[in-house]
Amino acid sequence: MSNFEFKMPRLGESITDAAIITWFKNVGDTIEQDEMLLEVATDKVDSEVPSTVSGVIEEILFKANDVIKIGDTIAIIKIDGKESKVKTPEKKEEKINLKSEISVKKKQRALSVAGQNNNTFFSPLVMAIAKEHHISFEELGRIPASGKAGRLQKSDVFQYIKDGRPYKFVQRRAEHDPTAYRIPQLDLDKGTGKIVEMDRMRQMIADRMVYSKHTSPHVTSYVEVDVTSLVKWRNKHKIAFQQKHNEKLTYTPIFIEAVAKAIKDFPMINASVDGKNIIVKEEINIGMATALPSGNLIVPVIKNANTKNLKDLASEVNALALKSRENKLKPEDIQGGTFTISNVGTFGSLMGTPIINQPEVAILALGIIKKRPEVIETEKGDEIAVRSIMYLSLSFDHRAVDGYLGGSFLRRVADYLEQFDTNLTI
Repeated sequence: MSNFEFKMPRLGESITDAAIITWFKNVGDTIEQDEMLLEVATDKVDSEVPSTVSGVIEEILFKANDVIKIGDTIAIIKIDGKESKVKTPEKKEEKINLKSEISVKKKQRALSVAGQNNNTFFSPLVMAIAKEHHISFEELGRIPASGKAGRLQKSDVFQYIKDGRPYKFVQRRAEHDPTAYRIPQLDLDKGTGKIVEMDRMRQMIADRMVYSKHTSPHVTSYVEVDVTSLVKWRNKHKIAFQQKHNEKLTYTPIFIEAVAKAIKDFPMINASVDGKNIIVKEEINIGMATALPSGNLIVPVIKNANTKNLKDLASEVNALALKSRENKLKPEDIQGGTFTISNVGTFGSLMGTPIINQPEVAILALGIIKKRPEVIETEKGDEIAVRSIMYLSLSFDHRAVDGYLGGSFLRRVADYLEQFDTNLTI
């Protein structure tokens, strides 16, 4: 018998620390090679870490919420040298078995306090320390930062606490610009009732939504779409499509196909803002807002959507939707998006005013498809007929997208849906 030192594995190219969320095993428990040992949190994702050996847990060196450097020993496992063989970790970081419940890379709200340093974005590790010591965002913003590009490190926070938190009672300085927006300090009556604590993902969603609205001047345009022909084609072919391709034919891949075509026509909508620059993306990677079992939303991404046919899009959409429902999404499934769609019609909504998924510059909401009496032109003149109608709404960042571009792109998506090729074979 011998003791094996289990070390915190590499979890990403730029990650140097990880916080322990929970241990799945206790001292004295038996563990098999590749069985999950613990769960950790980084700036990018929550990860389940498997054991590289089989044996008995001899010692656990750290507890939940401790922050550990990559490569440090975190547990001792007693192994049988004759029977157990240490599994060499895969060289590629993507091979690490990541937790199914994915956290979107967390960017904390930017602060605009006069006299602060440049440490305006805080990692989950820093936020966890701040929460434990009741350090506010404004106080964090005043701590001298030693990290790259002015990033606040956990060592900076610990040193600040050791120094007695000199900025704990410092009052906010008045802004020099009299026209600058200030968040009003209102003492609102929040009422009473059942307290439901936000889970980690809900907190991150809240931060990202507030950040998006604070960063991008949102404008929303609407258009009405007659999708009668599309609906009839899908109803006619959906059973045969599933029998032939073993895939459900939902509306989502059809919507994605139309959006990808419209992006090719108006590439400036497929962009992000970097200071005074607009980055026009070469790839068309379309994210689709999807509900998790917890009720939270996540955005898996269809990569290079413009290169895929309807069958391939349906297959990828169905696979990502299933992984979302089963909490099996991987980091690569939610990365690299350049444009997002949100099918609010799934929940029965007529239309929506979606919030932009940063750092993109636009997001499209698709309302419910409903039959309505509409006036249409026929050979006999104007007639009233029953048509399948839906509303599209596009929220765009007015820093990068003006009304002409936003309206033209939205109208082009509608045109592609209304002019859907009903002669398309499956």
